[in-house]
Amino acid sequence: MTTATSSIPAPGSHGGVYKALAVLAAGILLSILALAVDVRLGYILVYMWFGIGYGLLLQYGRFCMAAAVRDLFAVRVPRMAVGMMIAVGLYALVSAVVTLAGFSGFHPNAMGWHVLIGAAIFGFGMVFTGGCASGSLYKAGEGNVGSMLVIVAISFSQAIVVTAGGWFDRLVPASWTASAAAKDMPAELKVTQGWFDQFTAGHVWDLKASTLSAMLGLAGSPVLAVVVNTLFVAVIPVLVSLVVLYAVYFRPGYLRRAKITAPTLGQHLAGVWAMCTASRNTALAGAGLGVLAGAHVWATGAMRSHYGVENFGELLAAMGRRSGLSLQDTVFDPGYWYITTQEAQWGAWVLERLGVPMRDNLFFGLDNGIPNPLLNAPGFMSIGIIAGAAMMALSRREFKLKMPSAEAAIFALVGGTLMGIGARIAMGCNIGAFFATVTNGDPSGWVFLLGMGAGAWVGVKAFTWWVDWQASRKGDELGL
Repeated sequence: MTTATSSIPAPGSHGGVYKALAVLAAGILLSILALAVDVRLGYILVYMWFGIGYGLLLQYGRFCMAAAVRDLFAVRVPRMAVGMMIAVGLYALVSAVVTLAGFSGFHPNAMGWHVLIGAAIFGFGMVFTGGCASGSLYKAGEGNVGSMLVIVAISFSQAIVVTAGGWFDRLVPASWTASAAAKDMPAELKVTQGWFDQFTAGHVWDLKASTLSAMLGLAGSPVLAVVVNTLFVAVIPVLVSLVVLYAVYFRPGYLRRAKITAPTLGQHLAGVWAMCTASRNTALAGAGLGVLAGAHVWATGAMRSHYGVENFGELLAAMGRRSGLSLQDTVFDPGYWYITTQEAQWGAWVLERLGVPMRDNLFFGLDNGIPNPLLNAPGFMSIGIIAGAAMMALSRREFKLKMPSAEAAIFALVGGTLMGIGARIAMGCNIGAFFATVTNGDPSGWVFLLGMGAGAWVGVKAFTWWVDWQASRKGDELGL
């Protein structure tokens, strides 16, 4: 005699879903209140809700570039790297449409050795934190306190780096100082007294920042320029990367499992497809992130067109909220997915409240400003990522407040500090200096990825050595 199994959910099984809906309801309520105060605050809400979308997808696919390089170098698993490439390819295609529609606000990064060095420092640090810039945010949304410490370290290290002076200035080449001094700057800025200002004005600004099409002189033909940028900076490199990932990491195991000894081209193509679909969640997250990031560019471009502005600082000024603006009446407003600069603003805002001068420099004083966190549009994108990840984690019953050990907390703070320093030297992180650049035709992003990969490889070796040393030391203490 068989007994029917009950289909009634266990008590409390829906608790996570209800909590996720409560977070969503709070976001909707806050949005309504913001629009009731001033409809122009909808500009911030665009960033926030796209951030929520990013957070949902990042947590769903456990999507993290630190995991991608760690898995490749430590256990030779290409799953996350494949998802990253899928996201890059789709983001590039959507960005091409957005650019042709006239809504792109993308600005290329300067190409130089600083990108490679900064990325290497960033990559080394992220191995010890266990998360990249975006990964740390979504893991914070899961309740990981260690990732919260990473965010704190990234925020304050950047704010301190761009304002540091003293003996750091002695390391600056005289050519940087002379080049910075020769530029016409507002009197409020002391560009010859801070190493980062001299690095920025005396070195980075003297380098060429350009998309591939502009390098080739194709700017006069918008359609051709977009095609060249999309194909040769994003799509073709992504396809080549997928082939390399298949050949080096996935093919041996795939052929062995399929018992194929003399594979044909068709079987290899089937293998590439199997690699791309090996982890459904990661592949879907990568695809979703690519499309969402492209849509974000369109949405912010449409908002700027609607209000007739080029920067959110103009709207803040029109609302009578000028205290956080730069000398140019601007704030950091990239118009696309970005992470670290808004976190630097958080750190600077706190330090400024503590009486530390933070605006006599190019980074905050001339360009990005230090807006109140409640009026920081990209800042709400980062908050949205945390909230979106929390909603997904709660709904999947994966949310758990996780306290780090003392060792893990130190790794989080030191690694996060290195990530912040690296991001400022490279002028961006894994999102702003890689993901958003290569998808918009800027080849400097691949230089960043190369440097980040090299730094992460060294980081994996160092971390493995540390783990082995700790294990052997504890073994010796136990007499093993």
